[in-house]
Amino acid sequence: MKEEKQNRDIVRYLVADERDSQFGIVVNTVGRQCIAPHQNYPPVDLHPHAYMFRFDQGRVLKEYQLLYIISGKGTLHIDGVGEFCVEAGNMFLIYPNIRHTYKPDNVTGWSEYWIGFTGSIIDDIVANAFFSPSNPMLRVGLNERIVDLYIKAMEIAAEGRAGYQQALAGIVIHILGLASYRDRTHGFDDQHIINKMNQAKLKMREAIYDRLDLEQLASDIHMSYSNFRKTFKEFIGVSPSYYYQQLKLDEAKLLLSTSSITIKEISFKLSYDNPESFAVFFKKRTGYSPSEYRTMR
Repeated sequence: MKEEKQNRDIVRYLVADERDSQFGIVVNTVGRQCIAPHQNYPPVDLHPHAYMFRFDQGRVLKEYQLLYIISGKGTLHIDGVGEFCVEAGNMFLIYPNIRHTYKPDNVTGWSEYWIGFTGSIIDDIVANAFFSPSNPMLRVGLNERIVDLYIKAMEIAAEGRAGYQQALAGIVIHILGLASYRDRTHGFDDQHIINKMNQAKLKMREAIYDRLDLEQLASDIHMSYSNFRKTFKEFIGVSPSYYYQQLKLDEAKLLLSTSSITIKEISFKLSYDNPESFAVFFKKRTGYSPSEYRTMR
């Protein structure tokens, strides 16, 4: 398994054997990238040669790739199909052996999650027209459950334990099922306030390495803070501040279990004032110190 990191990006390329392929789906890559405005795309030296491309030339892959854009916007072009505008909340499915190209808007950038896979199961799903190369766009909206599945796939890939390919195959099926469901029902399943809460949750997730001003977040989604806090707690079950800190905690757990960076570095990476306050917060929420948690994993 090959793993490279650049800032907040997580990029994993995986290996599989013949036994794995017999399961029906093999995952070749999974990751996330945050592309800043005016940043070169794809980032140089972040991906193997076979995955790199220039927008004006495109590329042809030997696998399916399912990309999910959760902020920003951009453009997708599929040879023989056409050009599509991509916005936050859109997924698109890249098919093997079809030339394609895509990129974020130069002004907005974008944040993307992706997972690449092959196998007889996905071939059968496509053959039965649940997904079609002529309609690569999926309008799923901003959905935290789907983001969680991508993150779980990255965590499982990092651990690389026996049977991890089968666990990843299950995640692929889960994502595809949710994507199909939400695309088919996107016109009538989300109320206005649910969209606002999903937008808020994803903004929090994207800011786990920062110091997010929750009052400013409420303003960004055109709500007063008091109304936002009340609505969020009714919708999620906890306050926005508790939820945001839980996201940071989950990221800390991921870094402790899948990386070798120091606890001090993790605390600063997650924008805590100092390692001591991070350790107190971590033990209060988990019952273990960061070092104890790392040893347990």
